[in-house]
Amino acid sequence: MNSQKNIEKYPYKVVKNYSDFEIRIYEASLFTSVKLSNNTYKETSSKGFSILAGYIFGGNNKNEKIAMTSPVAMTIDDATTMMFLVPKKYTKETLPKPNNGAIQFTEMPAKKVAAITFNGWANDDKIKDYKEKLMAALDKNGIKYTANFYFLGYNAPFELLNRKNEVIVELE
Repeated sequence: MNSQKNIEKYPYKVVKNYSDFEIRIYEASLFTSVKLSNNTYKETSSKGFSILAGYIFGGNNKNEKIAMTSPVAMTIDDATTMMFLVPKKYTKETLPKPNNGAIQFTEMPAKKVAAITFNGWANDDKIKDYKEKLMAALDKNGIKYTANFYFLGYNAPFELLNRKNEVIVELE
């Protein structure tokens, strides 16, 4: 994960570790996002990434390059929203305006989540599998959760080894 060492990450603190998942508190953060009508990882990952990458690579009113952050987040829902964390140096007011009108700025409040990690390449089956494993582990431990599930991907597409992925869910 050498390419990850200088990349700003979505800040969180681990509250409690379990054998197969952990409870975290994420800080309130700002994201660029794009909502897509597709609901599968396969259909939306490259399309959403292309739209958001276009913006951070200069597709904005200032032709300004914005640093890549990690992880890339996707909602797991009927429609998919893909999100990139905005570097801390920006606010909603100071971010360049996107050339693509589909890109929105989303302020995520601080939240408590449960997270389960898996390695390798993500796909729809793995994401579904780990979502089900996380729900079963939370049910077993009597932890109440919401319907707000996300997939988090930490690696650039060119990274072949040591790939890290997570499924998280907001807790009640």
